[in-house]
Amino acid sequence: MDLRLPALRRLLRRRPRRFAAAAAAVVVLVGAGTWTAAVASDDAPAVRADERVMAVDGVRLDTSFFTPADGARHPAVLLAHGFGGSKADLREQAQDLARDGYAVLTWSARGFGRSTGKIGLNDPKAEVADVSRLVDWLARRPEVRLDKTGDPRVGVAGGSYGGAISLLAAGHDPRIDAIAPAVTYWNLADALFPNGVFKKLWTGIFFNTGGGCARFEPALCRMYDRVAASGTPDQAARKLLEERSPSAVGDAIKVPTLLVQGQTDSLFTLDQADAAAKAIRANGAPVDVDWIAGGHDGGDMETGRVQNRVHAWFDRYLKGDEDTATGPAFRVTRTGGVDSTDGAAQLRGATADAYPGLRGHRESVALTGREQRVANPAGASPPGVSALPGLTGSGALSQLSALGTGVSLDFPGQYAHFDSAPLTRDLRVTGAPTATVHLTSTSDEAVLFGKVYDVGPDGSGQVLPAQLVTPFRVTGAKAGKDVTVTLPAIDHEVRKGHRLRLVLASTDLGYASPMAPATYTVSLKGNLSVPTAPAVTTAAAALPAWVWWLPAAGAALALALLLTARRRTSAPAPDPDLTEVPLVISGLGKRYVRSTDRYAVRELSFRVEKGQVLGLLGPNGAGKTTTLRMLMGLITPDTGEIRVFGHVIRPGASVLSRVGAFVEGAGFLPHLSGRENLELYWRATGRPPEDAHLDEALQIAGLGDALARAVRTYSQGMRQRLAIAQAMLGLPDLLILDEPTNGLDPPQIREMREVMIRYAAGGRTVIVSSHLLAEVEQTCTHLVVMDRGRLVQAGPVRDIVGSGDTLLIGTATPVEEPVVEKVAALPAVASAVRTEDGLLVRLEAGGTAEVLVVELVRLAVPVASVGPHRRLEDAFLTLIGGSA
Repeated sequence: MDLRLPALRRLLRRRPRRFAAAAAAVVVLVGAGTWTAAVASDDAPAVRADERVMAVDGVRLDTSFFTPADGARHPAVLLAHGFGGSKADLREQAQDLARDGYAVLTWSARGFGRSTGKIGLNDPKAEVADVSRLVDWLARRPEVRLDKTGDPRVGVAGGSYGGAISLLAAGHDPRIDAIAPAVTYWNLADALFPNGVFKKLWTGIFFNTGGGCARFEPALCRMYDRVAASGTPDQAARKLLEERSPSAVGDAIKVPTLLVQGQTDSLFTLDQADAAAKAIRANGAPVDVDWIAGGHDGGDMETGRVQNRVHAWFDRYLKGDEDTATGPAFRVTRTGGVDSTDGAAQLRGATADAYPGLRGHRESVALTGREQRVANPAGASPPGVSALPGLTGSGALSQLSALGTGVSLDFPGQYAHFDSAPLTRDLRVTGAPTATVHLTSTSDEAVLFGKVYDVGPDGSGQVLPAQLVTPFRVTGAKAGKDVTVTLPAIDHEVRKGHRLRLVLASTDLGYASPMAPATYTVSLKGNLSVPTAPAVTTAAAALPAWVWWLPAAGAALALALLLTARRRTSAPAPDPDLTEVPLVISGLGKRYVRSTDRYAVRELSFRVEKGQVLGLLGPNGAGKTTTLRMLMGLITPDTGEIRVFGHVIRPGASVLSRVGAFVEGAGFLPHLSGRENLELYWRATGRPPEDAHLDEALQIAGLGDALARAVRTYSQGMRQRLAIAQAMLGLPDLLILDEPTNGLDPPQIREMREVMIRYAAGGRTVIVSSHLLAEVEQTCTHLVVMDRGRLVQAGPVRDIVGSGDTLLIGTATPVEEPVVEKVAALPAVASAVRTEDGLLVRLEAGGTAEVLVVELVRLAVPVASVGPHRRLEDAFLTLIGGSA
């Protein structure tokens, strides 16, 4: 397990040229070094690199020093890597900073990379002291700008483990001038033992990632063994971690600090950055706070934006560039939907001139619910699930984190819940809600896990924002006591009509709960107090230049067209004989751009009738997508015409209102329910609501109760069905689906097949383009097979699959390729393809099986059987001559 995080590693390595360090590190002291000159591409300045292993207080630190090759003195930056990483993660970033005028030192911390020593979790006497020795070394370098003798101008940046060392270095060494810690901790004891509860999974990941307990300082190893065995942190364990935390030297951190913290982070939550901001600001230092969309649980680390902001921070406070804008005092990234092109979360920033903290402006939300009993099961098993530490850094779960949701589970009988009424307006929660409950227990000590869900209309689709939960331990619970619970800090919008649900659970996968069975009784003692931050607003984007010149340019172009362009011919009149025919394509042709002889589609003609499910097949490059785009009026054919219900298709043709299309996925707003997304889409068409036939489309799509849930909770199959339901709105007479089963598993594919069959059964027509031949064979009534832009064959599936002109020749032994070529060259043979069992042969018109067998015997083909084939795949390969 690499706690650097894939996204964080990219943040440390990638580089827009004006980047800024996103992780901090430095190298120190004596030792033989090797200088190399790295020549940058194009006109970028050259960079020198000095690789050396330095002896520091009995250990050897592997370091790299990067400087501009101009011979001048520059401010220095120490880049520190994340837990489980090494200096190698920072090389590219260090070189980029050096090209931008910084002397950059990276190093592998004790116990990582090629450095020796035990891991001390940023021990002030070890890792933190190492940083001061590195600063000593920088002060002696001729490439580094000095504030005074022995005092270099130096900043420190880092993520996670490296972020903590930047804070600690600033607290222990007054020569540090600016820092930019990211996704890190202020008090490690609070992070791993929140409210006296052991965060067992993340702590175990720490020790596993470090290489096992033996790789750590003995005191840390003993502490971990003791707490992991008991499941309860003791005061000695807290003291050990607090001594290694920035909070221990908080009153000494007096340098400009940019705090970047992750919203999807169950390891180091937003309250860690909140505590750091309050302490450092109290010392009189400038502090900006930035809540990003990612974190240790995945999501978007906003690499480019964060890099630019950190760089600006150092330009201002290390280079002394007073004109450099460092950004707002507070910024939070919010999810504003999904990009329909790639499915990525669309992010937007909200800012304020002052950091609002986690308390903010409070609103009271009334909760209801009777007194409830909660069981803590023996062995604390099965545990509830909130976050999945270490598993959400990539893939689908990461995308869910980016959208503020993911996997959550509470077992019946193991939690109490209290609900609000449906909200009468949208509510943006920014900060940490609080609630007071009364708790009694059959045991003297109780552990509960508090969380606030966003529950969709009608009680469906509950979402746990950022997958966060707050544990709390209550002593003296046997006698009963009132407990005020501070719930996880989040930034989340609860939509009108949704409810807030306070849940208090007895178990959670990420934490240690009491092993002995117990029963807790929980009742409400007040309303839910919700923080808001009305001063945090999304700034209006500046209008781009084209907004000003485009209208004038458009007017000029229109005038030019009126004066010089030939009058376009009017569209042909509808054909009265085709008013009941969904589609007729005649002589269709489309050339490639800038080509006179290369065609995407050429001389294509076919007809589709009502009630048919037509499969459009062909290998890549066959012209299928081009044909569909022309059919939808997105591009104009060079030759031929397309008629839909007798009307010639032109861009914007009115008959296109009778066509529904699903091509390459659809974009949905993740915070809205499926039904809300469809209603919003239909309103955008400007057509009357009663024309949508929403209920009929939804019944055909078969989404059921999922329609009331937020789309971000949907599986891929449900999203596909919702997209098809969107295409079905208005019950179009012609439905076009391009690869509708992409990304679906077999059960979902079967459901999609049933959707298409049900739709056509009502007398409408479906055209589907797909590569899944077995599905096409089961779904479609008719086929159009294309190859290299031309029509190969069209007709009913049963005729193509079982057509008499295609024979399966079984052979006693495999047929060699030269013999296959001879068979294909026979006068009566259109094509021949070798299969596992013999040959697939398509006959020319007039060819017969009897003549073919005679010829095969003449060519010494060991014929064992002859018969018509029965698989679409075989027919397809035969029709296109194996070119797929």
